[in-house]
Amino acid sequence: MAVLVTGGAGYIGSHMALRLCDAGETVVVLDNLVTGFDWAVDGRATFVLGSAGDTALVGDLIATHKISEIVHFAGSIVVPESVSDPLKYYGNNTATSRNLIEAAVKGSVKHFVFSSTAAVYGMTGLEPVSEDAKLQPMSPYGRSKLMTEWMLADVAAAHPLTYGVLRYFNVAGADPQGRSGQSTPFATHLIKVACQTALGQRAKMDIFGTDYPTPDGTCVRDYIHVTDLIEAHALLLGYLRDGGASTTLNCGYGRGYSVREVVDTVRKVSGIELAAEESPRRPGDPPSIVAGAQKVRDLLGWQPAHDDLTEIVSAALKWEQHLPTRNR
Repeated sequence: MAVLVTGGAGYIGSHMALRLCDAGETVVVLDNLVTGFDWAVDGRATFVLGSAGDTALVGDLIATHKISEIVHFAGSIVVPESVSDPLKYYGNNTATSRNLIEAAVKGSVKHFVFSSTAAVYGMTGLEPVSEDAKLQPMSPYGRSKLMTEWMLADVAAAHPLTYGVLRYFNVAGADPQGRSGQSTPFATHLIKVACQTALGQRAKMDIFGTDYPTPDGTCVRDYIHVTDLIEAHALLLGYLRDGGASTTLNCGYGRGYSVREVVDTVRKVSGIELAAEESPRRPGDPPSIVAGAQKVRDLLGWQPAHDDLTEIVSAALKWEQHLPTRNR
């Protein structure tokens, strides 16, 4: 039996493949390498170049490798881009997921873990948001992910498939052993952009919006170390294997940091007074999204081990320093 990791050559997916391989699991990585890198795939995994939405290919992989579980990361993730190009997001996220789920059902896959997002909540206010909050995504990105959540719920009601959804908040950092990190050159993640600016890889960075109803006027987000996030995936997979019912869980720390606080932390860790220019708000950005994350702790016994902004920034900066050498 094996686990199929879609998007396993990307940032978060590559960390999942590492975690599963470290545990002795048989892993198949499927990635089209549009934003991923083949060198990011752990050598212990089987890598297949292709689309997660190719039902024939996925069906063959399920049969050939005896896939019993799928962990689905493949998709597009940039909120402003989803506003300007919504069809790309409904194609890469919703339609691809629909085809992947179809292949899973036809191949009698037992469990399906889905990478969702806090963007399904939309405008949330400053207080932590729980899983039972109203779902009102502000962007096509958030809506495309929510549609997949709905599809999974409907399919699980009709077929013997159990699923787990993890709604991510803001993922950052890198593998503590230096094996993987956020490697996309023009990624929009705040911590990566700030680290690149500190290292002179960008002339400056932008602070998008300084008039939000937050303590310092900039957006507030719940930043989670990628290693802690992946541990939640591993625990969720174990929970489903043990007979756990389908579930949806937030995955964050329950503590928000503003854009200014993050930039100041990067300055402190790097020792560099990086240039940050104030710019207008970006479309689709809510003022604050912070996780109400007690359910994942109670249900899975998840205990974060890296919930410190300075540690997260330090890991991201170290990876950014390593990456130009790695990519030669």
